[in-house]
Amino acid sequence: MKIFLKKHWSNILFFAFLALLIIPQTRMPIQVFVQRLISFSPSETAETKRVTLEDYSWNLKELHAGDVNFSRSKGKVAIVNFWATWCPPCVAEMPSFQKLYDTYGDKVDFYFVTSEKPEKVVGFMAKNGYSLPVFLQNYEAPKQLQSNALPTTYVISKTGEIVIDEEGAADWNSKKTRALLEQLLSK
Repeated sequence: MKIFLKKHWSNILFFAFLALLIIPQTRMPIQVFVQRLISFSPSETAETKRVTLEDYSWNLKELHAGDVNFSRSKGKVAIVNFWATWCPPCVAEMPSFQKLYDTYGDKVDFYFVTSEKPEKVVGFMAKNGYSLPVFLQNYEAPKQLQSNALPTTYVISKTGEIVIDEEGAADWNSKKTRALLEQLLSK
């Protein structure tokens, strides 16, 4: 038995890892861990490829409040993140967003937009101790903010220019992102 284990340890480890990925209770934490390992700072869109948000009219429902229209963020720096509780890359980037929100929550308008049931989202936020402003999407987002991928995050300047259009998990609390926000806020 000892010789067998010594000879095939890598195969056994590989199949044990695969088994853990099949079990739903262990799959999500493993996927989140891996996503956090490979998350880097989001990339700024080249100035020549940036689009400007034309229509700010977008009705949302704030999780713990009433209806809100995105037009309240016109002329402000805003971050819009589309996410879901069942999405490992979304869950992976939430701690970095919480840290960014803790610093910039009073200077930048944050929108964490989901289409999930409120009860599910409330439970997720409470379980993880997040205080991020969550919005339920009742209507389709403006054309420039539509994506079929989760997570997708947009950083919008005061002039409506989409400075970052990032699909997939990223480290939002990076020095690079903070420097960009400082630059956008000073303009």
